Amino acid sequence: MKSGERPKQVRGLRQESRRFRLLVIVVGFFLVSLTFVVISKPEAILFNLNGKLPVDQAPTSILIKQKVNSPPVTSRKTSTDALRGDPRVVDDEADVRPKGTKREEEESRVLSEPDPTSGMTELTPNKDGGGRKSDEETLGSDRGDGEWKGKEEERGHAVEKHKVTLPTVSNYTIHDTEDAENAKQDDGTSSDVQGSKPLCDFSNFRANVCEMRGDVRIHPNATSIMFMEPAGSQRDELWKIKPYPRKGDEFCLSHITELTVKSSKVAPECTKYHDVPAVIFSLTGYTGNLFHDFTDVMVPLFTTAGEFNGEVQFLITDMALWWTIKYHTVLQKLSMYPIIDFSKDDQVHCFKHVIVGLHAYMEFTIDSSKAPHNYSMVDFNRFMRGAYSLGRDTVTVLGELPKVKPRLLIIKRHRTRMFLNLDEIIAMAEELGFEVVIDEANVSSDISKFARLVNTVDVMMGVHGAGLTNCVFLPQNATLIQIVPWGGLEWVSRTDFGNPAELMGLHYKQYSISVDESSLTEQYPRDHEIFKNPIAFHKHGFDFIRQTFMDKQNVKLDCERFRPILLEALDNLNP
Repeated sequence: MKSGERPKQVRGLRQESRRFRLLVIVVGFFLVSLTFVVISKPEAILFNLNGKLPVDQAPTSILIKQKVNSPPVTSRKTSTDALRGDPRVVDDEADVRPKGTKREEEESRVLSEPDPTSGMTELTPNKDGGGRKSDEETLGSDRGDGEWKGKEEERGHAVEKHKVTLPTVSNYTIHDTEDAENAKQDDGTSSDVQGSKPLCDFSNFRANVCEMRGDVRIHPNATSIMFMEPAGSQRDELWKIKPYPRKGDEFCLSHITELTVKSSKVAPECTKYHDVPAVIFSLTGYTGNLFHDFTDVMVPLFTTAGEFNGEVQFLITDMALWWTIKYHTVLQKLSMYPIIDFSKDDQVHCFKHVIVGLHAYMEFTIDSSKAPHNYSMVDFNRFMRGAYSLGRDTVTVLGELPKVKPRLLIIKRHRTRMFLNLDEIIAMAEELGFEVVIDEANVSSDISKFARLVNTVDVMMGVHGAGLTNCVFLPQNATLIQIVPWGGLEWVSRTDFGNPAELMGLHYKQYSISVDESSLTEQYPRDHEIFKNPIAFHKHGFDFIRQTFMDKQNVKLDCERFRPILLEALDNLNP
């Protein structure tokens, strides 16, 4: 061995020995550290080197126990109080959090901070590892966006969603299903959430309706209603709706403001909170005609809002102020709150329960098998009598009150479908023992005054037309008699007034006039097709039917032929 090689071998061995000792120290330190971490805080091993983990990869146990620092918020107007029925508006400096449930108080809070580089929500461990602050400590303190909570059902097992805060303008706390069932709202009702139910139901042939429960924000300036989605929700819905129950009638709906209903995770901040449900509907369309006032608005509005016993807020698109004045008695009975004119409002209203559109079925009718709480036309009749404080709930039995005659109201018309022999009809009715009252209900009529008159009679009769709508004020077991003009109008007459009257608990008689009782004989020869086959003219459309058989026809009633109808009405008053 050369003299220079031995020192080199010694230095090499020494270097290898140092490297081995260093490796042993590093491995030992790693094992000690790993043992400490596993024993003291096993979840910490799931964090990467920078101490953060995308929330969609983090296990639920970490999300429950870890706390994240969030940047302070300098200006907020929203509060989780809105979902619990707090109507106040939180000012820009305050940040109010309602008291949580018992389980929430025991858990540590989970907040999130969006990562601007990745676009994903990340978690940062709480330095003190501590628990949730008390409500007293939280009030007035700066904090980031509020927590979102939720649950989903997966294969029959409840699985908690990740609790995150999305980078929205403002957020609420949404309680999970278990909390929602146990918690009580400020109004005393159980908390309810949307679940997987679609926001809108467009299956009804007559009316589209959207109904949302949760965090709902109405922004009239944008003609939009937004359902705020909790974190992790996959809902992505957008609907266009015109809240007037004349589905398919393009002419009518062309005058109705279209609203957008959508699910969203981003929305303007609330400026006004409401602790009652909201119902949104339109007053344009065919309103102004008494029949359409009821079939398109009053009956559907009662069906939709009656269950709230006045604790509901109305928002009206396409406002008709004269209409709200005319029917203010009914509107005030259905809602104890001032109406919001949708087109003139610049607030962002926040509700827990919103219905857009009105539940409607057939003409002037409630389908009790589909209506909320199985409402019926009997309920509507009772409601209308109560709204106007009418005294008679049922007719007076014949002979029950000595010297009191049964009363007959004849709806008089002045322009179309007039009775040409009204005096003769009155004389015949009086001969049978009726006290006869003559009146006309038109657009300018005082509804309250006319309602009181109708409620005093036992029988009401008139030619097919809007005036028969006043049957809603009749007492139970009264009789409605409809005179059907010539022209094959039996079906529409029964649909518009016959079926609704019977469903209200009234007796109903339908009398179709003969050719000889029609004034059309003065316009057409007796052998004209209009008399031989009037149904054939229906193919020309409703405008032709209205102009020919309604607007240009009057009635000369054959009193001898009609007499049995009044006798049947008298029989209905016998016990």
